[in-house]
Amino acid sequence: MTDKTSVLYNAQCPVCNFEISHYATYAAQNALPIRFDDLNSDALAQWDLTADAAARRLYVAHDGELTSGIPAFIILWNQMPRYRWLARVVNLPGIHWIASLAYDRVLAPLIYRWHLRRQRAAA
Repeated sequence: MTDKTSVLYNAQCPVCNFEISHYATYAAQNALPIRFDDLNSDALAQWDLTADAAARRLYVAHDGELTSGIPAFIILWNQMPRYRWLARVVNLPGIHWIASLAYDRVLAPLIYRWHLRRQRAAA
């Protein structure tokens, strides 16, 4: 990965694609050095993750370190001036704990199950 910050997401997931496309547009409009990779493309090979693992949560590589979940969102938001306030708020101890719990236990598993249903329906 050549960029300082890279994001791996599932462009076939309507929720993921909507949110990350917004960030990608913002990054492009502001010439921010953030690369956005769709896990359904050849770019996945650069991540040392399986497609299944990558579909389970958001991954961000920043300065050579791979992060996922809420910590990955915080790194991504910190790279975008408009969203730094959100990174600061979500990184507060109590809020971070609640956000991580909600993402890890509810949102990510729900979105992943939805992804699996879409895959079965397409087969």
